Amino acid sequence: MDLHFSEADVEFRARAREWLKANVPAETRPARGPESARFDRAWQRKLYDHGWAGVAWPKEYGGMGLSGLQQVIWYEEMARAHAPHHINTTYIGLMHAGPTVIARGTEEQKAFHLPRILSGEAIWCQGFSEPNAGSDLAALRTRGVVDGDHIVVTGAKMWTTDAQHADYQELLIRTDPGSERHKGLTWLICDMKLPGIEVRPIRTMLQDEHVNMVFYDEVRIPVADVVGEIGGGWSTAMATLSFERGLGFIGDQLELYERVGRAIDLAGRTRLEDGRLAIEDDGIAQRLASIKADTMAIRAMTLADIAETDRTGIPGPKGSMMKLLVTATHKALSEVVSDILGWDFLEFDGDRSAHPWTYEYLWSWVFSISGGTSEIQREITADRVLGLPKGR
Repeated sequence: MDLHFSEADVEFRARAREWLKANVPAETRPARGPESARFDRAWQRKLYDHGWAGVAWPKEYGGMGLSGLQQVIWYEEMARAHAPHHINTTYIGLMHAGPTVIARGTEEQKAFHLPRILSGEAIWCQGFSEPNAGSDLAALRTRGVVDGDHIVVTGAKMWTTDAQHADYQELLIRTDPGSERHKGLTWLICDMKLPGIEVRPIRTMLQDEHVNMVFYDEVRIPVADVVGEIGGGWSTAMATLSFERGLGFIGDQLELYERVGRAIDLAGRTRLEDGRLAIEDDGIAQRLASIKADTMAIRAMTLADIAETDRTGIPGPKGSMMKLLVTATHKALSEVVSDILGWDFLEFDGDRSAHPWTYEYLWSWVFSISGGTSEIQREITADRVLGLPKGR
């Protein structure tokens, strides 16, 4: 693998840096509520109008058609410019649903949904987890009954991010009543405005209502909105999760390096209770150095993973290893910053911009669960990467 940037890559970085410098919003993204969704739609629309939406999406589907490496460059420049965080209400559509529809959808589904995702017109949410089927996704029970040209859905989904703002949902249900585990599942595009859908927000320790319960009471979804095949939903869902655990976390992986730099700067100007600068404390300095080394390793692994994805077209199971390392590094960085800031670190009123480090600390616990728990990532790594025998 060649890790040198080509002239085209260097030119792309310069062009991205120049555009972001001139166009990153001056105002801070609202922390919660409909205002945050409106902000995200407007930012995505600006990216779309100026030709920066879907960096690695194929040109025939409205993207820029660039390489995975250039997507890495884009995220690096986004972090450098402090552009709106890539994990916002547009994330599921851009990093989950859109790539899944490109890989498995019909031409009609692509023509209708992909432009709306790229332009920010349509926000998506994910309907996978359930009250008794979170990490064990194959245990899901939300059922769908085929009735002519519709599938009638009844059940509930849990931890549904931004469901209250979403226009559509990637919904995984069980359409074969006699099936178990991975068999008999179906991946649907669910219009969130359909009759019979109820969204109940859940307030979290981040003091927002980012996640929701969603209830389905005989919701009629057209069979034409099945992605893949009826009964073949597990395969489609695994494609979705491969995008999430691979390309979906690139931004997190690369933002960590920038965040470590800010933490080192913080340690160089913050005094501990004994009057010393935090960076003068050997323990803190060593921890920051170790974390910085980890972020450098993460960047190298990201480039290797991207090179493999460029060759195969779909991210592989190594994305689970990446998520494990990013999760652990994210949490370690948050913990050392808490030691630097002391009691001030405990101040948090839900405003991310006012208390960014506390927010990141709380988010580090969410990150260890979202997209598959660390325990699940270890199982995937052991099974699909290392080929170890399954435990009994």
